Amino acid sequence: MNKVYASYLEHLQEIHALNTALGLLGWDQETYMPPRGLHPRAAARAHLSGLIHDQLAGDGLGGLLDELGALSLPEIQAASVRESRRDRDRAVKVPRDLVTELAETTTLAQQTWAQARKSDDWPSFAPLLAKVVDLKRREAEAVGYEGEPYDALLEEYEPGATAAAVEPVFTELRAGLVELMDVIHAAGPRDDDAVLAREWPVAGQDRLSREVLRAMGFDFEAGRLDTSTHPFTSGTSPVDVRLTTMFDPLDLAKSLYSTIHEGGHGLYEQGLPVEHAGTPLGQACSLGIHESQSRLWENQVGRSRPFMDYLMGRLKDTFPDRTADLNPDILYRAFNVVRPSLIRIEADEVTYNLHVLLRFELERALFRSDVEVADLPALWNERMTAYLGVTPENDSEGVLQDIHWSFGALGYFPTYTLGNIYSATMFAAASRALPDLDAKIACGDLGPLLDWLRTNVHAHGRRWTASELCRQATGTGLDCTDFLDYLRAKFGALYAS
Repeated sequence: MNKVYASYLEHLQEIHALNTALGLLGWDQETYMPPRGLHPRAAARAHLSGLIHDQLAGDGLGGLLDELGALSLPEIQAASVRESRRDRDRAVKVPRDLVTELAETTTLAQQTWAQARKSDDWPSFAPLLAKVVDLKRREAEAVGYEGEPYDALLEEYEPGATAAAVEPVFTELRAGLVELMDVIHAAGPRDDDAVLAREWPVAGQDRLSREVLRAMGFDFEAGRLDTSTHPFTSGTSPVDVRLTTMFDPLDLAKSLYSTIHEGGHGLYEQGLPVEHAGTPLGQACSLGIHESQSRLWENQVGRSRPFMDYLMGRLKDTFPDRTADLNPDILYRAFNVVRPSLIRIEADEVTYNLHVLLRFELERALFRSDVEVADLPALWNERMTAYLGVTPENDSEGVLQDIHWSFGALGYFPTYTLGNIYSATMFAAASRALPDLDAKIACGDLGPLLDWLRTNVHAHGRRWTASELCRQATGTGLDCTDFLDYLRAKFGALYAS
């Protein structure tokens, strides 16, 4: 191995070690940290964020990248260097004091948000959110952009994407969703999910969640499952992946599909090439691709008719006294009701993206300075009424429902819809490659699908952009066709019968 490249890898491992510590502090904060640990934790995370920034922006890494840029490297090494330079260029542009202030502010904001959501107290959270938005506006200006400030934030999560490029894709998707909703409305409301309105003991839900994760291929020797206010996945390496979910004794779907969703994220993290851990090639391609993995498992697999054959058996084993009147067809209809809802993570496949579009529009308006933080609750409620026909009764089920803004993840939400689009394209390609996939899913043999994803998606890290990765895996880049075809076929049939 080239000596300069070896030194470059050593430098990246130092950064990786710091990121690992920072990630574990963040995971602990959302799971087990006692409330009074908040302020010391905020200071620790700010300090670590500053050290990471120093390593990325410092002359040491800069000099190594300059030397490597003058060499003819193998394609894999060249891709790693290219992505490291992108990371460093962004770090150099953002002042260190801004990095540390963001880390400290968002740590405090996350805890304040959790309490505000619990007590429906928007006024307690609003000042901290206003500070987060101000800091992110400063970050966007420091990073720079060609189109609009929001692009600088979107780029962090979806490299190469811009608001202007994403908007027409979303517009096409919205039009297709509106047409499908018209068909569904014409069929009349359904209450097929009423059959699930019974108590599902949390201990049983926990066992079921773990069993489903094992069937998906999640390695509990390299990961764990805990609970949190808002489900999330935290991965420090392919051999240490932390999932969280939530349990509600009166809502089986909430825990089951939160777990499957986060399990999809976890499988991606566990499938990243361990030999490249700490380098860009050992990291997820983008959040859009990350979301494609969670949504593929949650929806194309977890809400499919074949999966219900497998799931029915697991439910009868876990809840024998609560499932005598259920069968796979009943489950399929129950888990696929289309009904506008207030909460994004509980939304059905058809209406889900309308939740995302609302957030995308509000975030974009914030960074155009067309609206301010104080305007958000009213605007949120107005758009929920206009887009989905439902109006939040309080801020906890409205503007306070998501954790993302509290930790500064502005520009994140569009990746959910990008992920939905990519997931359908990838599942269609996997189905072509695996003609017996439905039969495998029906008996709980999910290994062939995971193997396909490992080979075609997970193994490549950040070697390509999201659209390029999808094209390499499927022959198609970012395109709504497969996603809309999937929704039309599935829900057209469900609501025609």
